[in-house]
Amino acid sequence: MSRPAAFSASLALAAVLALPGSLRADEHAHHHHHAAPAASTVSRSEAPYALPKVMLRDQDGAAVALAQRLDDGRPVLLNFIYTSCTAICPPMTRIFAEVQNRLGAERRRLHMVSVSIDPEHDTPRQLKDYARQFGADDNWIFLTGSSAASASVQKAFNAYRPDKMGHTPLTFLRRAPGQPWVRLDGLAQADRILAELGPMLAVQKP
Repeated sequence: MSRPAAFSASLALAAVLALPGSLRADEHAHHHHHAAPAASTVSRSEAPYALPKVMLRDQDGAAVALAQRLDDGRPVLLNFIYTSCTAICPPMTRIFAEVQNRLGAERRRLHMVSVSIDPEHDTPRQLKDYARQFGADDNWIFLTGSSAASASVQKAFNAYRPDKMGHTPLTFLRRAPGQPWVRLDGLAQADRILAELGPMLAVQKP
């Protein structure tokens, strides 16, 4: 092997080894998953999505009535992920972690929610391990439940795909109950999300 080729191979191996173990484990099973789109493709829209009245479970196994949990007046930041995904879910979750960390103490005035689209595999314990990998704080909940409940939430946000590997990066934000949701289609970076959150959090200040 030539020196340039050997160097490239070493870089590729290092990139794979840098991933958390559980994210590497199923990589071979998801080689047909689409590549993550560039941040420049993000588009913004607004829609009056209604939270379905479903029961889910968080990463600690506690029952969560989704609509009731998110309707306490605080802004909401929400996305859809699954823990064995090796394409768009890790960067989406890292971006949420960056948003959380950059908000500092302000994160307490925000609901952060990641809903699994693979509830049969994503048990509360699996989600807890995943949340720990990304340093999720107490204000960031990871939710799973029955397949029907998960599909109901996805359909409510016009985000449902029959094949989990066909899902696309989406971020949803809402200032308060009764307000429209901001929908960001594409891999929205932390700066873009924080720009949307700024006015939402400012309104909530006493």
